Amino acid sequence: MLPPGTVLRVSDRLGPRQFLAAADAAGWRAVLGGSWVCARYRTGSYATGVALVAAIGELAAASGRHPDVDLRPASVDVRLVGDLGTRDVELAREVSAAARELGAVADPAGVQHVQVAVDALVIADVRPFWRAVLGYEEFGDEDVVDPVRRGPTFWFQPMDAPRPQRNRIHVDVYLPPDQVRERVAAAPAAGGRVVDDSNAPAWWTPADPEGNEVDLAVWVAE
Repeated sequence: MLPPGTVLRVSDRLGPRQFLAAADAAGWRAVLGGSWVCARYRTGSYATGVALVAAIGELAAASGRHPDVDLRPASVDVRLVGDLGTRDVELAREVSAAARELGAVADPAGVQHVQVAVDALVIADVRPFWRAVLGYEEFGDEDVVDPVRRGPTFWFQPMDAPRPQRNRIHVDVYLPPDQVRERVAAAPAAGGRVVDDSNAPAWWTPADPEGNEVDLAVWVAE
């Protein structure tokens, strides 16, 4: 393990695919353009979840890396955000090992991120409103994000002209590449239809029976 506070050199930084290959940890998946690497563990009980969170806390303190951890009655979600490097690989391996020791089972199908996409003619005019009503922070030129990463991100998609006959707001669901096709297949089975698959395998666009659209997206950077 790298010492706490180790500064990653450019050569130490890994893309999401490199990270997942190096981590060799079952259950870890990349979402949101590869900027978030996540795992969900089915614990079966709150007590096991508490024990896993305690173990993650000790591992994180030793590594100097502080993942997001979400405890639920029967599961624990872990998320690493930002530049990924060799110390994150080691932490992912150790978290997976701790989960196995406690009998918690990795659940890749439970890994996802939900984003709301807003079509805007002038993003600079629209984005401050959503930042204010949500209590979010600006991120880059086209997003506002929950500062503690609980709620969905909001992405403002530029458009050239109004589209009165089409939705101006839709939901993006970011999924791991090995999970997205199952969700795509589930849409027609649930009464919807895939209205656009021209962007696959980056994303598919199903719609509900009344035409409301959602993008089931991978968009994982190399």
